[in-house]
Amino acid sequence: MNQNMGRLIRYILIIQKLSGKRKYIPGDELISYLNLQMQIRGYAVGLSLRTLQRDIADIASMFEIEIKNRRGEGYYILEKPINADVRYDELLLNFDLLTSLNSSSDATGFIIPEHHRPKGAESIPALIHAIKSSSPLSFEYKLVRKDNKVIKKTVKPYFLKESLGLWYLVAIDETQKLRIYAVDRISNLSILPEKYKKDESIDPNRLFQNSYGIWDDEKIPIEEVVLSYSPLDGYFLKATPLHSSQEVLVDNDEEFRIRLSIRITNDFVMALLARSNSLTIIKPYSLRVRVNEVYRQALERNKI
Repeated sequence: MNQNMGRLIRYILIIQKLSGKRKYIPGDELISYLNLQMQIRGYAVGLSLRTLQRDIADIASMFEIEIKNRRGEGYYILEKPINADVRYDELLLNFDLLTSLNSSSDATGFIIPEHHRPKGAESIPALIHAIKSSSPLSFEYKLVRKDNKVIKKTVKPYFLKESLGLWYLVAIDETQKLRIYAVDRISNLSILPEKYKKDESIDPNRLFQNSYGIWDDEKIPIEEVVLSYSPLDGYFLKATPLHSSQEVLVDNDEEFRIRLSIRITNDFVMALLARSNSLTIIKPYSLRVRVNEVYRQALERNKI
């Protein structure tokens, strides 16, 4: 079991526990909680007060979250973390999935993993530290669409985003534009000593609200999309909506119809193709033409 990942999970568990409704958590209760949660995740237990204090010091350094202990009351966060640049619930969920699928995990007897594994998780602690401390990053980045050409980048990191099982870094590049970097394509990562001032007008909750997945190009207009599916596909689309704007128009034994407000990107088109067996594109007509062309080319490549 990767102990570095285990420590990071422990840090996030501490932050989560102390970010709850109760202001103070006694030390023995906090240690018992951490031991139980780590045991559930397949890690060794036996966390001591000394280890807890070391973790708290690491949290202050990595996350810039100061934790204090009030005598007779317990531990508390001096100032509750309100920044949205690191979503601790999402981080913990994804780290849990990664470690649960690790070949040395006790969970492998009852979890059936995919044959592929998301890469790049080992860089996340350094990325979190750089984001929280407003420290620029330098790294090498592989351009998959350009024959795997490797370029050097120096960026100002702002957010981490998870999409479809992969991690992405949202950062300001040398041209002062917001860019997205797949974490699994980052190598030779270094945190630079200087600091930068963040642009507080950049809202993570608005960055991708009009797009599917990670791709958000403001040059692509936001359009009304109306799609019709079979009731069976509708069941799955109710459980996992295509997009946050999804609105159900028809839901009966004959049809499941939805309306979206979204940018029609390549990622979105690929998502439509994944459930195209019953898909009917009602509007816009341009999207129907686009998907039809994908079908046409596929038939040509795979003709019998």
